[in-house]
Amino acid sequence: MTPGSNIPLSTARVAVDVAAPVRLDVSGLLLTADGKVRSDDDFIFYNQPSGPGVTYRSGGGTAPDAIVVDTSAVPPGIEKIVVTASPDASGQTFQGIEPTATIRGADDHSVLATFTPPRLGAETALVIVEIYLRNGAWKARAVGQGYANGLAGIATDFGVTVEEPTPAPAPTPTPAPQVTAPPMPPTPPAGAPAAAPGSGKINLDKGRVSLQKNQTVSLVKAGRPLLSRVKMGLGWEPAYRGKDIDLDASVIAYGPQRNHLDSCYFGKLTILGGAIKHSGDNLTGEGGGDDEVIVVDLGRIPQEATGLVFTVNSFSGQKFTEVAKAYCRLVDAETDQELVRFDLTSTESQTGVLMAKLVRQYSGEWDMTAIGDFVKARTVRNMVKPGAQAL
Repeated sequence: MTPGSNIPLSTARVAVDVAAPVRLDVSGLLLTADGKVRSDDDFIFYNQPSGPGVTYRSGGGTAPDAIVVDTSAVPPGIEKIVVTASPDASGQTFQGIEPTATIRGADDHSVLATFTPPRLGAETALVIVEIYLRNGAWKARAVGQGYANGLAGIATDFGVTVEEPTPAPAPTPTPAPQVTAPPMPPTPPAGAPAAAPGSGKINLDKGRVSLQKNQTVSLVKAGRPLLSRVKMGLGWEPAYRGKDIDLDASVIAYGPQRNHLDSCYFGKLTILGGAIKHSGDNLTGEGGGDDEVIVVDLGRIPQEATGLVFTVNSFSGQKFTEVAKAYCRLVDAETDQELVRFDLTSTESQTGVLMAKLVRQYSGEWDMTAIGDFVKARTVRNMVKPGAQAL
C-alpha cells in the first residue's frame, strides 16, 4: 500500500502488527465521527489492553506487537480505529528505522496488505494505519502521518487526556505507565514557528512561514484547514546579466497510489475541472515579482487527487547554474498575503528542479513541503516519475 490508499476488509476480524529493527510500542484509538475518543478508555495499549471490539496483543519481544480489531464488536458511534506506533526507547526517532505495518486476518493470519511509510526522519510516533467504516463497510487505509512530539502529539489530536509535566527538585524514578499519554514537550519560546496541534509541524498561526529544504508546514490556521484558493508563485532571475533564461513552471497531480492524474503547464493551463489553473509561459525570467503563477482551489481538488508536486524545468536546456534567486511562494488568492516561501539556496548543473509539494492529509488539511531536488528533465513529462518518487 502507499499513503492514502485503501482496501476493503474481507474478514470481520483483522490484526495490524507493526515491525521494525527496534522494539516498538503499538496502540489503537477508537474514534467517533468527529475524530475524537469518547474517553481515555478508548485508548488501547499495553497497560490497557482491551476495549470494545479492539485489543492489544503483545509480541513478547520476539514478534511485533499488534492491534486486533473485531469490526462486528465495535460499538455504534465508533467509525474509525487508528493504529499508532512509536519506538520503545526514549527519544528514538524513525530516522533509519523503517517500520512495516501488516494487516492480517486475525483468525487465519492471512496477509491482506502491507504498508511501509516513506521518507521518515525526525518523527517519534506515527499514525500508520486506520480501520474505518464507510457506507456500512469496513476498510483499511494506509496513513503514515508522523508526529515529532511522540505519543503525546497523537493523544492530544484525538482527545486523550495528557498530563502536564510537574517540576521536581531532583530526578525521580519514572512512574508506571498510566492510561493517559506522556507529558507534552515544553512550549516553544516566543517567536518560534507555530506547530500544528499535536503534529510537531509548523502551521500558519504566527503569519508568514519561511521554509528550508525538506521542512513542512501544515496549511492550518486557528485550528482550521486552509481550503480556499491559493496561488503558487514561482520566480527566478538570470545568473548573468543580459542573458535570458526560459524556464517552465508546472504542477503534477497524483492519486493515492502515486499514480499520475494530470499535469498543468504552459501547454495545458487548466486541469482537475478548473481546480488548478496556470498563468501561462514566461520566456525570459526578467522583471520583478512571480514569473509564473499556478492558482489552486484547495477546496475543489477532487478526492482522488492527494498530492501536487510543483516543478520548474528548462525546455531550452539551460542549466540551473545559469539561474539566480529561484523561489516558490504560496499566496492567499483573496488577500494576496504571502503565506509560505521557499528560496532555492543552491544550484546544480541540471535542467529540472522539484520545488515543493502539497499533500492532502488523511484528516483533510494540506501540508506543504519544500523539496529543492534537482533532476535531469527538460519537460514536465520527464518530471512525472521523479515527482512521484518525491511524494
